[in-house]
Amino acid sequence: MSYDSMLKPGIYTDKTIIVTGGGSGIGRCTAHELSALGANVVIIGRKQEKLDAVVAEIQEDGGKVSAYVCDIRQEENVKATIKEILDQHGTAYGLVNNAGGQFPSPLGSINQKGFETVVRTNLVGGFLMARELYTQCLSKNGGAIVNIIADMWGGMPGMGHSGAARAGMDNLTKTAAVEWAASGVRVNAVAPGWIASSGMDNYDASMKPFILSLQNAVPLKRLGTEAEVSSAICFLLSPGAFFISGETIRIDGAAPLGGRVWPMPKAKNVEVYDGFHRSTKPKVLE
Repeated sequence: MSYDSMLKPGIYTDKTIIVTGGGSGIGRCTAHELSALGANVVIIGRKQEKLDAVVAEIQEDGGKVSAYVCDIRQEENVKATIKEILDQHGTAYGLVNNAGGQFPSPLGSINQKGFETVVRTNLVGGFLMARELYTQCLSKNGGAIVNIIADMWGGMPGMGHSGAARAGMDNLTKTAAVEWAASGVRVNAVAPGWIASSGMDNYDASMKPFILSLQNAVPLKRLGTEAEVSSAICFLLSPGAFFISGETIRIDGAAPLGGRVWPMPKAKNVEVYDGFHRSTKPKVLE
């Protein structure tokens, strides 16, 4: 089996595209799709064993991939890693700023260290990756950046640190799209809603009832797939999106819209796209 992408085969042939957080979840799926479309994929993460597993998968599928361990919250590490990637590949076409993480907690229970850690992961790290790739490469050659944020339009009760960081990345996307346009660099964002991804298994067992109830708050009455997020990411990197910049695409089944005033009956005729041939169902949903 191979990835069943909706995009034209070979559109990223010989293009190097970096995916942070590529060792699992949406990042892993996106790395697979980009590879299936011909890209030289570079995945970045903090755990070598997770990266190695994805490298083995992509190579088994016949794709081109390399991996680098890097803590994107550390400026000097980011600078050195981007330099090493460019030394190996010569140039890079794009960046998928996917790495992130958070923990559930009401604001009153988050200490300064916990708040700053999440902001550094979900905002500062993405900024460092984008700035460094722009400075070392994209400012000369052009290219595209896609930042992965989240559904935080109505606040993010229970995860206020992540909501603040994701809102910051949405605004940073718009600023970078203007400042870097003269270099031929497009910057967009994708905001996933509730996606059936391996990240769901990182939460404490006490979160299971909440996770299982999420689909009831979605007008389409289901969770999204990793492939449905990846398809938007890959499109925004593609030639078909050459005149799209500074935009955030929401992939959330209309979950933030109208739920408090409009009844949401059981949905019908709802279709699902999952072109990822190696996708697995999160254990919490079993």
